[in-house]
Amino acid sequence: MRKPKIRLMAFDLDGTLTQHKTKLCGENRKVLDALGKKYKLLMVGAGACGRIFAQMEHYPIDIIGNYGMQYGEYNSDTKELDIKKDLCIPCDRQSVERRINAIREKFGYTVFAGDSVEFHASGCVTFPILGTAARQEDKLAFDPDRAKRRRIYADVKEAFPDFMVFVGGSSSFDMAPAPYDKAYALGIYCREHGIDPKETVFVGDDYGEGGNDEAVYRSEFHFVKIDDYTAFPQAMSLFIPEEA
Repeated sequence: MRKPKIRLMAFDLDGTLTQHKTKLCGENRKVLDALGKKYKLLMVGAGACGRIFAQMEHYPIDIIGNYGMQYGEYNSDTKELDIKKDLCIPCDRQSVERRINAIREKFGYTVFAGDSVEFHASGCVTFPILGTAARQEDKLAFDPDRAKRRRIYADVKEAFPDFMVFVGGSSSFDMAPAPYDKAYALGIYCREHGIDPKETVFVGDDYGEGGNDEAVYRSEFHFVKIDDYTAFPQAMSLFIPEEA
């Protein structure tokens, strides 16, 4: 297979480079080091830049956070992340709560622990089906194959046309103010940095229906699927420079 002409390699984190909410393992760090000798590297995340940067133990990489509502550049002098963009888009909380309550009533998810909705400072929203105070073991057991949430995904999307809706975590839906998703964020980055989408590779694991990488998977960007983060080195072998 011929190597495509690539300038930018962009990555999801959880499930792609690491296990969920765990540190970057040594082997995958070495792969990033090798890729960085030839390509511009970029993280494109659903969470805040600071959380991603901390999880990666301050790895020297620029980070898009909150689906493009936040952006941080790595400062090689301070070895910190300089936040260059940090949007906060207020939402109508009463409207969001009313719509989520209607979905709960329609599908029988009226029993939950804690709050029915989690609002984030950015304007993003989490719809935790089991509630914000649900036990971790209950969340993990609720919908491991995402089948329950995918059955109601279309209804949630229809109820929230002002948000981009994703099947998130183990028992929730994540929502970002429209039009912010990873494809939209990556497109802005490429335009601002003079990079053609065809010169860009995105590497992600959450490319199925409702996944937060799905929009990139269905876009014009090159996409490399990762189904197990331990397979990341093998998946990247095509791109690693021979001298690395």
